[in-house]
Amino acid sequence: MKAIVVGATGLVGELIVKNLINNPSIDEILVFSRKELSFDDERLKVHLVDFEKLTEWKSQILGDILFSALGTTLNASGSKEAQFKVDHDYQLEIAKAALMNGVKKFVLISSVNADPNSHFFYLRMKGDLEQKVALLAFEFIIILRPGPLVGFRQKARLGERSSLFLLKLIPNFFLTPGMRPVLASKVAKTAVKEALSGFDGIRIIGPREIHLNS
Repeated sequence: MKAIVVGATGLVGELIVKNLINNPSIDEILVFSRKELSFDDERLKVHLVDFEKLTEWKSQILGDILFSALGTTLNASGSKEAQFKVDHDYQLEIAKAALMNGVKKFVLISSVNADPNSHFFYLRMKGDLEQKVALLAFEFIIILRPGPLVGFRQKARLGERSSLFLLKLIPNFFLTPGMRPVLASKVAKTAVKEALSGFDGIRIIGPREIHLNS
């Protein structure tokens, strides 16, 4: 089986690639990224690309399953418009290109409480993407909605780190599953495990199921 990953230098995306490397059923891992990965494997093929120039490389998005974990922050992108382009537009257009190339399966890393009608920009953006992805004719689509992510980032996000620190001070029984910090490694493991299971249609995996994944 040939897997494709976009967002492979991010917290969850990198761990998805490592899970795929450790899975003997995966013959090849094709990564499209703006920068090199910090590790290598004989089955791993990394293409350095410009996401603004998808037309130049979309024909190379070939495989059985696409994992999409692209994402940025408002602070890093500089504006809501720029963040929307990365988190929404790039992922949607890559998914469409993959479908046109015959990719059958699509896995999207979204967010807890994603809702196209949310009053919050980030959740509205994620919900809108989910809604549009669900209309694409993949054989199956998996959407993961994790809560706050815990894991090592090469470039720390101060606001995220502060929020996680505060959440860790609150006993779990006071928090809904969606508010509990979740290991990024669990999100990645769940993504790969569910992607390799056999079913058709659309499946949404919420924070409770991710927390329970061992």
